[in-house]
Amino acid sequence: MATPHWLFGDQLGPGFLAPGDGGPARDAPVVMIEARSVFRRRRFHRAKAHLVLSAMRHRAAELGDRVRYVRAETYREGLRAAVGEGPLTVCHPTSRAALALVRSLPGVTVLPPRGFLVAHEDFRAWADGHGGQRLRQEDFYRWVRRTHDLLMDGDGPAGGRWNHDHDNREPPPRGATALDVPAPYRPREDGVDDEVRHDLDRWEREGIRFVGRDGPRRFPATRREALAALRRFVEHRLAAFGPYEDAMLAGDPVMSHSLLSSSLNLGLLDPAECVERAEAAWRSGEAPVNSVEGFVRQIAGWREYVWQLYWYFGEEYRHRNALGHRAPLPGWFLELDADAVTAHCLATVLAQVRDTGWTHHIPRLMLLGSHALQRGWDPAAVTDWFHRCFVDGYDWVMLPNVVGMSQYADGGRMTTKPYTSGGSYVHRMSDLCGPCAYRPDRRVGEDACPFTAGYWAFLHRHRDRLERNPRMTRAVHGLDRLSDLNALLHQQQQRADQPP
Repeated sequence: MATPHWLFGDQLGPGFLAPGDGGPARDAPVVMIEARSVFRRRRFHRAKAHLVLSAMRHRAAELGDRVRYVRAETYREGLRAAVGEGPLTVCHPTSRAALALVRSLPGVTVLPPRGFLVAHEDFRAWADGHGGQRLRQEDFYRWVRRTHDLLMDGDGPAGGRWNHDHDNREPPPRGATALDVPAPYRPREDGVDDEVRHDLDRWEREGIRFVGRDGPRRFPATRREALAALRRFVEHRLAAFGPYEDAMLAGDPVMSHSLLSSSLNLGLLDPAECVERAEAAWRSGEAPVNSVEGFVRQIAGWREYVWQLYWYFGEEYRHRNALGHRAPLPGWFLELDADAVTAHCLATVLAQVRDTGWTHHIPRLMLLGSHALQRGWDPAAVTDWFHRCFVDGYDWVMLPNVVGMSQYADGGRMTTKPYTSGGSYVHRMSDLCGPCAYRPDRRVGEDACPFTAGYWAFLHRHRDRLERNPRMTRAVHGLDRLSDLNALLHQQQQRADQPP
């Protein structure tokens, strides 16, 4: 009998059971374990818990008699019930904690990772060749494009440019409340979802706590649903994606984004099939090159880059705090209490997280992350919050994204500058400032924008470090032109413990 193979809850696509290239045997029995301890240890968004459990149970139903699906308190208990002390194979897990667990178990063979484009050893060779320190995403992205012949015309980039960011940073159309694009794919719940919701209700009565709301499931839980979502995006939404990928509209949180991140991170979609379908849309004339390049960059560039850095930087990276930020996350943020927030932009986005467990990358970076950075919140706590509160959040996803990109806690190892701004950026890229009680051009006073005041306070707090950064020198020297700086700093001290 073939050695049983263990599927984690983010290894749910067919690629994780495909034989060959280090995969399990074709007839290997499958083990899946639903461990309640995962939800006892951390307070996850309820919509995320629902999605993961629904996806796991749907996959088990597809596998039928081939799978032994065990519901247990811990993974170790589940394994004992499923295979006893017998041998087991498992694809390389996606977190350091899970990898440490499987390596501590006797008889478990760890197979190479799947679900990504670049092998660890290939990335390490590339990174070591660049000195291992300032590993820029743009350099990595071009290397991936070349080595995978992705969106290339011969030796050059398709469309004549590697980077189409200049065309992909448009503000929303003037006067629009929503983009004029077809709606994204929406799955239909079934009996499995009903069972999951019933079990989550029971778990809450038994003391397991969640955050956020568990409305109708918005994201795919099966391979079939994920393929339908990919097809709808490529055929109906990809063409409009590029220009407005950084824009925000209060009434249209999805814009033209793909909503495929959770499907990729559950293993339901493979990154290669996503970028190949997008490239095919460009070559057939169905989508412009800037939109296709922007989407390819998100997957083959950023997602792949974050995955590799998670392993390359090592566990020590988790504890980086170059700016010395120690403030705890306030209760309103931890509870996703959007109603406690006056700032319209932050209240709108926090409500999106509360209700769906998702926002696109700009609200994450330039509103939620930027506010945390300006307030000096502990980057480890911010990382944990993003991990728990987003349906696509996993340790490997959020650690580099938050520590490196969002909170600049690695001191510039991943990015060239902190990503934060005043209210003028939010005003330019959204319709969120119009109905707000605060004004984006005000630094001091009752109507002073928390982001504008927070931006200058942040620059002042870290002036010595930031003025040595060529990309920040001009901004830091702007402090010298502020006649109201002392009043601004006093105001920020007064506001420190209050919702913005």
